[in-house]
Amino acid sequence: MSADVIAFIGGGNMASAIIGGLLRAGQVQAGDVLVVEPFEPQRDKLRADFGVQALAAGDASLARAGTVVWAVKPQLFAQAAAPLKAWVSGALQLSVMAGIRSGSVVDATGAERVVRSMPNTPALIGQGIAGLYARPAVSADERATVERLLAPTGQTLWVDREDDLDAVTALSGSGPAYFFFFVEAMMAAAVDMGLSAEQGRRLALATCAGAAALGLASDESPTVLRERVTSKGGTTHAAITSLQGDAVDAAIRRAVLAAQQRAAELGREFR
Repeated sequence: MSADVIAFIGGGNMASAIIGGLLRAGQVQAGDVLVVEPFEPQRDKLRADFGVQALAAGDASLARAGTVVWAVKPQLFAQAAAPLKAWVSGALQLSVMAGIRSGSVVDATGAERVVRSMPNTPALIGQGIAGLYARPAVSADERATVERLLAPTGQTLWVDREDDLDAVTALSGSGPAYFFFFVEAMMAAAVDMGLSAEQGRRLALATCAGAAALGLASDESPTVLRERVTSKGGTTHAAITSLQGDAVDAAIRRAVLAAQQRAAELGREFR
């Protein structure tokens, strides 16, 4: 293995998304990727899908890694890190674990060069966005390394304060669930109006995807784009008036703030 080995601790969906993206982009070779994954069927899948080395437990080969990506479930982090500390302490640490504070990664690994990432599930198809926070010991070159590593999964956004990752978690980390919740309601309404659930699914998802693409492509604010569809007295106006009457906008804001509060609580629990 080369000095540019990337080690993944945990080989689940997010690790697989990153590994697959890096290999497809030609940024790494399969021989330069090492995964520690205790679940045998997942190890077999990683080998079959990507041709990478997958170990049931860490060993001295981890000492060759320049970057270690922590992708285990947060509640398993301390247990997973304890036997690996001696081998990984000299590497750049990238955590994609929800709730684990960078200080906890420092304590568990002995490494000060830690970047926390809060990705979201569209990363699985290269359409995600990840909030990033770097501890002071991380250099500009290492920040660029992290950006290149995550580029195949979608966009990245740096924040200056680690606490801001709680807001990122609430907004984009949990955000896909809010979106699908809304789509579920639109599908139910489609059935109420006599369409099939499948017709409702296609119409809702295509409409939401198109609206998001329009918003990203436009220099105008979402408010302006909404108002352009909302002719007074028309169908959209009737729908928006109903949503406002039910205080849906306030409910959404409360929901996102509740997610932010829970993210902060998890950070304290996992210390």
